Amino acid sequence: MSNSGIAHCRLYGFIDTGYLRGRDPAALTRQLIAGGVDLIQVRAKNERQSKRLALARAVIGAAGSVPVIVNDDIETAYKAGAAGVHLGQEDWAALPPAERLAKLVGLEILGISTHSLTQAMQAERDGANYIGVGPVFATGTKPQTPPVGVELVRQVASRVHIPFFAIGGITLDNLDQVLAAGATRVAVVSAILNAPDVTAAARQFREKL
Repeated sequence: MSNSGIAHCRLYGFIDTGYLRGRDPAALTRQLIAGGVDLIQVRAKNERQSKRLALARAVIGAAGSVPVIVNDDIETAYKAGAAGVHLGQEDWAALPPAERLAKLVGLEILGISTHSLTQAMQAERDGANYIGVGPVFATGTKPQTPPVGVELVRQVASRVHIPFFAIGGITLDNLDQVLAAGATRVAVVSAILNAPDVTAAARQFREKL
């Protein structure tokens, strides 16, 4: 796996079934990319795998050269031809270290969610191409996870060398705090997907980055 594809990415967007509200995922993908999103995650937590696979294929078909990552489902990432997979702490820990390489062969990008400096440094040692750091602020996407605050962003920025995306409750109003703490990349779910104009919202984030 290589970090080269991730190194230039700044704005991580999502096609999340929790926020689709009947919109066409391919059209939404094109709107995100038009606004400057340069990495997209397909997140379909509560769907059957067949639905997740169809969703991933639709997004990949519309994304062109923008890499598409599948959340928490290695098999779907493979079958859809995604660039990679993003795993939470529990899912990554559940993969026996001896089997990890074999399971991930053929996927270019591995992302891991981290909620502490220890987890971030471990993910780097484990070979992640990028990490998510958060939730920085309280977020409806992960209501049960307490926010880590911008202090963790500051720590990760000074100690971790692979690309990281600050994630969790990031809005245009608090983005400056996140950037001031040392983040150069952000992942944004609701502040873009719930905006009246998805492309315009993404563009506003992109301009600030």
